Amino acid sequence: MTLLQTIILAIVEGITEFLPISSTGHMIIAQKMMGIADSEFTKAFIVNIQFGAILSVVILYWKKFFQSIDFYVRLLVAFIPAAVLGFLFSDKIDALLENALTIGIALLVGGVILLFIDKLIRERSLEKPNYRSAFTIGLFQCLAMIPGVSRSAATIVGGLTQGLNRKAAAEFSFFLAVPTMFGASVLKLKDAYEQVPDFFNGENLKLLLIGNAVAFVVAMLAIKSFIGILKNKGFKVFGYYRIVVGAIIIALVAMNIPLAI
Repeated sequence: MTLLQTIILAIVEGITEFLPISSTGHMIIAQKMMGIADSEFTKAFIVNIQFGAILSVVILYWKKFFQSIDFYVRLLVAFIPAAVLGFLFSDKIDALLENALTIGIALLVGGVILLFIDKLIRERSLEKPNYRSAFTIGLFQCLAMIPGVSRSAATIVGGLTQGLNRKAAAEFSFFLAVPTMFGASVLKLKDAYEQVPDFFNGENLKLLLIGNAVAFVVAMLAIKSFIGILKNKGFKVFGYYRIVVGAIIIALVAMNIPLAI
């Protein structure tokens, strides 16, 4: 993987991680379009580039991360479902990551849902979830183990079903990303090191550091923009985008046209 490819993937990660459009799906499609071969490093990079993105959440919301023990308990409760399922089905999840058709279908179906979510779920005014609601949001997050579903979309919709307003649902989704993505990143690094002993060589470390730095900066800008769009426009713009991208991917797969440029 070249330096330019690393930067492009990092920009894609930073933009899409917290938007309800599936960062993993976009990263995999971007990888395929640039003709980057599947390897242990590539798979680990796509997951571990999230370190930079989650650091942006901690920096932007650092006061909330030091407000109370109860804050961490709610995150832990919400984190448990994905932690358990991710540990049990990590191999099957990795297999799905290579299927472009799965990503296209998930993007399209998720887009249709986002078009009507504002009508299906009336926005209420709660500012934070209780423990039961946090666990329910965690169950919604498990849907994002299917590439293309979007962790952000699943958890925000989960938050809305529990009575959170749009801003609170989005912010809890951001907070929940920190333990979820950190855990997934550490696990993927461990697996990569076990399979490739020289994984942490100088070149790989350089690409990981540069990728995370770029993702950090871009994610900070994306989060600020997303909150404003969500409060003023709702989910429709993201729904239309997902439908268009999903339909294109499905059409390309159906016509056996390779995604690589």
